[in-house]
Amino acid sequence: MTRTTYRCQCGALLEFKQDLEKESGTTTRNWKCKDCGTPVPGITAEKISHQNPS
Repeated sequence: MTRTTYRCQCGALLEFKQDLEKESGTTTRNWKCKDCGTPVPGITAEKISHQNPS
C-alpha cells in the first residue's frame, strides 16, 4: 500500500494523522492542517487520517 502525502500551502508535509486537525462542530469530517489551519481536500485527508508512523 502506498503512503498518501499532501503538501499544504504553508509548506508543511502532511503524511500522518498527527499532522491533521479535525474541524469541530461539523457533522461530516473536515480536516485542516495542524500548523496553519488550511482545509485539506476530503479524500486526501481521509487517507492520511488512517496513517500512523511506524
